[in-house]
Amino acid sequence: MLTRNLQLEKVRATLLEAARAAENITLPIFRSGSAVDNKEDGGFDPVTRADKDAELAIREVVENNFPEHNIIGEEHDNKVTDSDFSWIIDPIDGTRAFISGLPVWGTLIGLAYQGKTIAGLMSQPFTGEIYLGVEGAATLLRAGEKDVCLSVSKVRTLEKATLFTTSPKLFAGQQGEDFTRLENRVRLSRYGCDCYAYCLLAAGHIDLVVENKLNIYDIAALIPIIEYGGGKVTTFEGGAPDGGGDIVAAATPELHRQALEIMGSK
Repeated sequence: MLTRNLQLEKVRATLLEAARAAENITLPIFRSGSAVDNKEDGGFDPVTRADKDAELAIREVVENNFPEHNIIGEEHDNKVTDSDFSWIIDPIDGTRAFISGLPVWGTLIGLAYQGKTIAGLMSQPFTGEIYLGVEGAATLLRAGEKDVCLSVSKVRTLEKATLFTTSPKLFAGQQGEDFTRLENRVRLSRYGCDCYAYCLLAAGHIDLVVENKLNIYDIAALIPIIEYGGGKVTTFEGGAPDGGGDIVAAATPELHRQALEIMGSK
């Protein structure tokens, strides 16, 4: 059996290889006017050829390096094995941003052990950024530049915090009222960015991200980036976020607690 350190080195190399494979597909299509399909009857849930092909490219890399592992993806059927390890893939998180020409989408690839995400990557190829969480460290990689260790801000109160969410319209009923209360408490709130917001949190540029109804592939890869950068992320109930759901990510435990007091289950 491989040693733990060697295995994690292989995981890191696989994450980066898979990100490059996806980039070769997504980047030429971004801002190209490529056709968009709709996955949702009666609404709009866009998917592009880049989503589908990039996931296949990522799966190929993973299967070549870890053929015994499970694979959970957004666009294709899951691969189920007897392994305790699962790779979790969102080839383009933020497809609406992608088709709108906004460079705040990203490719998400995570690795979970017995349901707990232990490594993750977010790649934004248009800006040339890779946010990586592995071996207990969160790092920003850019080609030709020195790697940067990520660290969250030290903001501890809502009154000093910058809050991001995809859209306040996603919160309805009691959640909508709670989010309005939260937004009224913070210093600044901004909308959009999807996965990119969580990486801004890990890098110390913003302080709080609140979103609801996330799927496993929307959040799993981001958890190690946030936690290894010093942040805290849970569900609204304070539980493990690895499977998705309603999510609060914060720079500090104090800030996280104040957000949960407003958004948590009543």
